[in-house]
Amino acid sequence: MTNTQIPDLDTLVPTPDPFPPTVAPGGSALLASDTERELVTDRLRAAAAEGRLTLTESDGRQAAAYAARTRAELTPLGSDLPRPPGRSRPARRGPMTPRARRRFHVHVAIVAVLFTVFVTAWAVGAAPFFWPAWPTFWLLLSLFVHARRAEREPSPEELVPAELR
Repeated sequence: MTNTQIPDLDTLVPTPDPFPPTVAPGGSALLASDTERELVTDRLRAAAAEGRLTLTESDGRQAAAYAARTRAELTPLGSDLPRPPGRSRPARRGPMTPRARRRFHVHVAIVAVLFTVFVTAWAVGAAPFFWPAWPTFWLLLSLFVHARRAEREPSPEELVPAELR
């Protein structure tokens, strides 16, 4: 039987940090998300398709984008490219905020009560046609507009800084 000794911890060589710091000491940087990396690489692909970048340069920049750890590393990759034409108002695709959702539910309840009152009045009355159709149309239109204009949570694209889009 052989006697094996466990090496002393002080004699072990420390392993290098797998994630070395990417900013100067004292500096601060936010880590890049996968969404931000994808936005930058999509922009680089579009620039290569337009002929603004060579395939080699595009491949190198895309590799650097996928290897980037911080937003500061992503920013220079597309800084010399023209900005894509932007919309005047960003798309608001996020879910409604809790406050907006409560208000919308109250609006739905009011519309339901009014519709019930209108249909009951029509059923009891002697009108020769279904007159609640017109008020119901306007009530439903008000719900549609309310849902479209309600306060929304920011979508993932809105969280990405403008210089990375």
